[in-house]
Amino acid sequence: MPARAFPLHGPIPRGTKRPRVAIVGRAGSGKHSIFRAAASTTTHHERLAGAGPAYEECLVDVGLDQISLVALPPLDSLHDLDADACVTLKYLLWGDHWPPIARHEAHVPDHPFAAPDVLLVVLDATALERDLEFALELMQLGRPMVFALNRMDEARARRRYLNVRALADGLGAPVVPTVAHMGIGLAELYGVVLRTARDARRAPRPGDTALPSAHIQAQLQPIAALARQPDVAVAFAVPETLLTMQLAEHDGYFARELQAHFPEQHAALLAARAAASAALPRPLAEEIHADRHHRAALLYEAVTRPGDEVGQPRWQRWADDLFLHPRWGFVGTLAVFALVLFFVFEVSAYLDHLTVARLAAWAEPWQPASLAGIVARAVFDGFIGLAGIVIPYMIPLVLLLVWLEESGIMHRVAFVVDRGFHQLGLHGGIALPFLLGLGCNVPALAATAAVTRGRDRTVASLLITFLPCSARSAIILAVGGKYLGGLGVFALFMLAPVVVSLVGKFLKRRYPETTPGMIQDIPAYAVPTAKALVANTWARSRDIVTIVLPLLVAGSVLLALLGHFGADAWIDRALTPVTVWWLGLPAALGVPLLFGVLRKELSLLMVFQALGTQELRDVLDPVQITTFLVFLTFYVPCVSTFAMMWRLLGRRDAVFSVGLSVGVALLVAAAVRWPLEAVAAGW
Repeated sequence: MPARAFPLHGPIPRGTKRPRVAIVGRAGSGKHSIFRAAASTTTHHERLAGAGPAYEECLVDVGLDQISLVALPPLDSLHDLDADACVTLKYLLWGDHWPPIARHEAHVPDHPFAAPDVLLVVLDATALERDLEFALELMQLGRPMVFALNRMDEARARRRYLNVRALADGLGAPVVPTVAHMGIGLAELYGVVLRTARDARRAPRPGDTALPSAHIQAQLQPIAALARQPDVAVAFAVPETLLTMQLAEHDGYFARELQAHFPEQHAALLAARAAASAALPRPLAEEIHADRHHRAALLYEAVTRPGDEVGQPRWQRWADDLFLHPRWGFVGTLAVFALVLFFVFEVSAYLDHLTVARLAAWAEPWQPASLAGIVARAVFDGFIGLAGIVIPYMIPLVLLLVWLEESGIMHRVAFVVDRGFHQLGLHGGIALPFLLGLGCNVPALAATAAVTRGRDRTVASLLITFLPCSARSAIILAVGGKYLGGLGVFALFMLAPVVVSLVGKFLKRRYPETTPGMIQDIPAYAVPTAKALVANTWARSRDIVTIVLPLLVAGSVLLALLGHFGADAWIDRALTPVTVWWLGLPAALGVPLLFGVLRKELSLLMVFQALGTQELRDVLDPVQITTFLVFLTFYVPCVSTFAMMWRLLGRRDAVFSVGLSVGVALLVAAAVRWPLEAVAAGW
C-alpha cells in the first residue's frame, strides 16, 4: 500500500482539542449538502437548549486532523427572529455558557454544547446579493469565518462570472467556490476551515464594505457608548458592534432584555434612537437596513460580471454532470460498474480460459501414486491456483482500478455512492473494491487496504468475503442455470446484497466505534501515465507472492495428503452433522465442500466425482441443489482470501472471518432450505 504524506502545521487537533465548526446559511443555500458530503456514518441529533429545531453534529477527519462539524437550522437574519432562530443565535454567541441576561429563561441549556470556533457560512452564488446582506450581519459576531460560495454550476449556467478573490477581499475572510451536491471544492473548503481554526485570532477584518456608512456611524456613537458600559457589556457578553447594531435596529430580544435589566439605559437608548432618526432621512432602523442593502449591492456589483468563466473545459463539465449530478450521477456510476463487470465476466474469463484452464488441463493426466509425486502435484496445483488469481483477475482488475483512480473517475463514483454505503457504516471509497470482489476477493481486499484504515478496513474486508466472486458466480450460473432456471439464478444473486446488508448491520454492533466523516476529494481529470499504472499495480499485487502463495501451497499439500491416506471417509463422517443433518445433503459432499477452500471450481468437480455422475438431477432434488449453491456462495471463499485477511487484519479477525462466513452460510442455507422443503412437502 503506498504511503500517504500529510503536512504538519503544528499540534494535531484531535480529541478535546479539535475545533468546533458550525455551518450557517439560509434555507436552500446548500448547507445541508455541504454537511452531508462530509458527515460520518453516524450523526448526533440534539435540540439547542432543548427547544426549537434540532441540529446535527459529527466528527470529520481532515487529513490527520479532526473537526467537530455542526449543521445548524436555517437562519436568514440576525433581526426580527422568531423563538427558534433566537435560540440558534444564542448558540452562536454563547454556546451553553449563557450570560446573566439569559439565565432566567425557561430553555437554559441542560447539556453541554460549546460555542463554535469557526463559522462556515454558505452563500448561494445564484442569490449572492441577498446572502451578502446576511454575511455582513454575521461579521458582527466577531468569530473566525470561512465562506462557501455554493451552487457555482448554476451561476455558470446563467452566464454569471464571480470574482472569488475580490469577494474574499471585500469580506475580509476566505471564500471557496463549491458545488456541494457534486462534491466539488469541498476538500479545499474544509482544508481552509481547518487552517482558519488553527489561528483563533483569525476573525473577519471588517473593511469599508462591512462597516456602516460614515453618516450612520456618527449617529450610532451614543448607542455604542451604552453598549460599552461595563455592567451592560458583562451582562450581554457579546461583541460591542453586534450589541450596538441590535439595539439600534430595535431588535426585540436585546431591547427587551435591556429594558428588563437596565431600565435607565433603555430610556437612554430610546432617546438616542429618536435623536438619530430625527437627524437621518428616515428612521434609524430603516436607514441601517437600507445602508446594509446598499453595501451588499456595491460588493455584488464589484465581484460579478456577465460572461463565461475561463477555466474548466466544457467536456469536463459534461463529465461532471455524468458522474456527479445528484440524479444523472448514478448513470455514470452504473457505467463504471458495468465496465468492471465486463472485465470480470468477459476479459478475465477469457484470460482464465486462455491460460489457467489450459494449464490445469495439461496437468490433469498427471496422477502420481507415490507420496513424493502427490506432494509435487499438490505444490503444482498451488501454483496453478496462484496463476488463476493473478493472470485473469489480479492484473486486469487492479490495472482497471488504478486507471480509474489516476483518472479521477473513482473519486467521483465514491462520492455518488457514499450515502448508500453509510447504511453499512462505511464510506463510498470502498465502492470499487466491492466491485472487484465480484471478480476475485483477493484483489478486492488489496484495494480495500489502499482506501481504508482502522475500523472501516475491518468491516469492509469482512463484507467483501460475502460477495460472490467469479468462481462462485460461475458455479451459480452453470448449476443453477441448468437445474433452477433463470429465475432461480436471479434469486441466488439477489440474495447476496441482502446478506451483505444484514451482516453489515451485525458488524456495526460488533464494531460500534463511530467512523468520523471523510472529505471526498474531487480531483481534476487526468490521463494516467504508464509509469503510475505499473507502479501502483505492483504495489497492490506484490503481497500475493509473499502472503498468498505459501498458504495456498500448504493448503493444497495438506488436502492432498488427507486424500492420499484415505481420510476422505473420515472427513465425510466428521462433517455429517453439517452436510446431512443441517443442510440435508448427501454425506459424500463433505470432502468437496472442504476442498472448496482451495478453489470453488475444484469443489464442483469433486462433487461430480463424489456423487459418481455429471447429472446432479439424478441424485439431488431442486431443494438440495439450491441449498448447496447457497452454502457454497457464502462460506469461506478460499484459502487465498484467508491469507489476505490475515495480512490485512491479523490472526484474530482473520479467524473471526472464517467463523463468520461459515456461520452465515449455515444460517442462510437453512433459512432457504426449510421453507423450500415445507413448500415442496405441501405440493
